[in-house]
This record gives sequence, C-alpha cells and structure tokens, in this order.
Amino acid sequence: MRLVMFDIDGTLTDTMKVDALCFVRAFAEVCGFGDIDTDWSRYRHATDAGIFYEIFEARIGRLPSAEEISRFHQHFMSLLVEASKERPFAAVPGAAQLLSLLADRGVDKVSLATGCWSDSARLKMTSAGMCYDAYPSASCDDAPERDSIIKLSMQKAVRWFGGPFVSAVYVGDGVWDARACRKVGIPFIGIGTGGRAEKLAAEGAVVVLRDFSDSDLFLDSLDGIVQTG
Repeated sequence: MRLVMFDIDGTLTDTMKVDALCFVRAFAEVCGFGDIDTDWSRYRHATDAGIFYEIFEARIGRLPSAEEISRFHQHFMSLLVEASKERPFAAVPGAAQLLSLLADRGVDKVSLATGCWSDSARLKMTSAGMCYDAYPSASCDDAPERDSIIKLSMQKAVRWFGGPFVSAVYVGDGVWDARACRKVGIPFIGIGTGGRAEKLAAEGAVVVLRDFSDSDLFLDSLDGIVQTG
C-alpha cells in the first residue's frame, strides 16, 4: 500500500477566501482585534490553532485560556455554518472524483492532514460533497504544527488500514505544506496556479497541478514520484 495525504482548504475544497473572512471576522467580534494579516505563510504555524495562539499572544501578551480558545472557535464555526447555508462550499475541480478513483484502485490509501480544526474541516468537506469521516485524519485539534499533523495522519492511517506503507506523499496548496513535507521527509504535490504555483515549485514541490480535473495526470504524477522516490 502507499499513502496519499491531502490538505483540505484550497486543496480539496475551494474555501480559502471564506475561511479567511470568517477567521478575521471572529477575531473582530470575539477578541476585538482588527488589522489581521491573512498571509498565513508569515505565521510560525499556519494552522487554525497556531495562528490564533500567535495573534492572541502578540496582542494580549499571554497565551489564550481554554475558555478564550473555545469562545473564538465556536464563533468562528457559527460564521462558517452561516456562510455554508448562504452558498454551499465548492470542491476543487475533480477532487471528489479523484478520492473515489483512488479508493477504487486499491493500491492507494487516502488520509487527511489539515491545519483546520476538525469540525471546520468536516463542515467544508460535507458542504462540498465529500466525507471527512471516511478517512483517517489529523487536524490542529491534535497538534498546532503542520509537520506534526502530517506525522499523526500517517500514524492514524497505519492503524486504520492495518499495515505499513511502502511510500507516502502529501498534496497541498500552501508553502507551509511544502515546508512541513521537507521536515517530515516526504514528497509534496502542489495544487495551484499563477504566482502560487511558482511559490510551491520554489519551495520544492515535485510537481504542481492546477487542480484534479485531469485525474490521469495526477495519477501519472503520483506514479512518477513513487518510482523515483
């Protein structure tokens, strides 16, 4: 078996913009914080938990309490739910079909490794027509660092599928994904276009694809990575 791990925001679901809008609004309405930098690549840990901790500590001078984290988290989720009711979230083109295709092939197993909180990830995938709970997953509920999340996703996949993997690859859309993969020591497939694609390639993506609409191209890229890895 080989393991293909996926990020969610911007990789499986087209939710980067709505996620950022809800995140910034939650900061304003819960914490009274304005002027939030939404270039997540500038934060130590580009995950929901990591970004919240860093901004809160920078503004208040201490880490947030469990109650403060919960209050922000719950309000952020209510904003996401409201947004999903106004307009269902879209899947990245070809994402749902690719997940089904990988399952049908048998040789490839899928897990999720997301910087979102798990309830946020679940909502986004459900709204976009996919099932978060169909796969072993790790999120920032498990750890604030993305490389730790990837490692935990791999460990959960071994338990879920009952065996070791001959290889593993991670698929994501952020430079933080590429950096985490370097730390973990696994290949990275980037999803993006234009300037984002250039940044992903510069950060070490072995291949960068626009989306998953050409499933054969993705599978050929995956097979090529495994053969040369």
